[in-house]
Amino acid sequence: AILLFDSAKCLCYLNPAGEMLLAISAHKALGMKAETLLNSDRGKFITDLEATLATGAPRVERNLPLSIGERTVSVHCSLTPLLEGEQVRAVIVQIEELEHYQQLSRDEQWSAQQNAVHQLLRGLAHEIKNPLGGLRGAAQLLSSELHDPELLEYTSVIIAEADRLRALIDRLLAPDQPPRKSKLNIHEVLERVRQVLEAEYPRLGFQCDYDPSLPQLYGDLDQLIQAFLNVTRNAAQALEGEGEITLRTRIQRQVTIRQRLHKLVLRIDIIDPGPGIPEALQDQIFYPMITGRAEGTGLGLTFAQTLISRHHGMIEYRTRPGQTCFSVYLPLENDDAP
Repeated sequence: AILLFDSAKCLCYLNPAGEMLLAISAHKALGMKAETLLNSDRGKFITDLEATLATGAPRVERNLPLSIGERTVSVHCSLTPLLEGEQVRAVIVQIEELEHYQQLSRDEQWSAQQNAVHQLLRGLAHEIKNPLGGLRGAAQLLSSELHDPELLEYTSVIIAEADRLRALIDRLLAPDQPPRKSKLNIHEVLERVRQVLEAEYPRLGFQCDYDPSLPQLYGDLDQLIQAFLNVTRNAAQALEGEGEITLRTRIQRQVTIRQRLHKLVLRIDIIDPGPGIPEALQDQIFYPMITGRAEGTGLGLTFAQTLISRHHGMIEYRTRPGQTCFSVYLPLENDDAP
């Protein structure tokens, strides 16, 4: 991002990258004071800007916290004076958000993960597909013998999940096919996941902190259900099937995913109060066969990351003893809309 401030600390130039960083158009921002634009009252950046205007000496700041609207970002920042004789007429400010450098590292890790799982998932798909027919048939026979509405609801869930998994596996066996996207509500996906896991773990509870104003997105319903089911089941297993999981939805602005900056992104948080992810596994949890449970397959999070990436999104996590939060980011741009 490139910004130009005059001797009165008023903005007189802002490039397109600066518009994205500051979430404001150049037309609206021009003429604004630095203190107003950056929401910083005598902060470090303002002090540096004033010092450069006063002395004509360039300055460089690294890991500088910069307040922009309601958010704070860490940046590398350089200030270069424009001199007319010995007088400073303006200051060129170049800002690089540290998130950009961190994202490059995440992108490299993501590429390595995808290469590791591609062949594995295709082979696994064949192994899963065969028993699904038997599972569905058994559920149908069982439902024909039942008369209790509550038990019939459980068999309906089994049949619906078997059908959904069969369709999902068929698409997994043809990886070049794009997701079958349609307009959907993310809360519909999460409620389906909640229904499945409440049947699977009777002592598990959910706190649903949904933002009802969220717009719809274009996505593959089956793939998104599977992705969120895998992540949320991972949380349930961390709680050993007993406790409360929080499902939270929000809008987030200006999010970089694999070197592309998205203006609007859905962020879905899955939060559990479990013991946290062991430190030895934290850099590897999205790789196949990595699990902290003796009975685990180490494929759930791997598969989830693959499905979310097909929607141009990503999964990140934060963990400590007593709380783990997986955040799923899904861009709202309608690039794949019909």
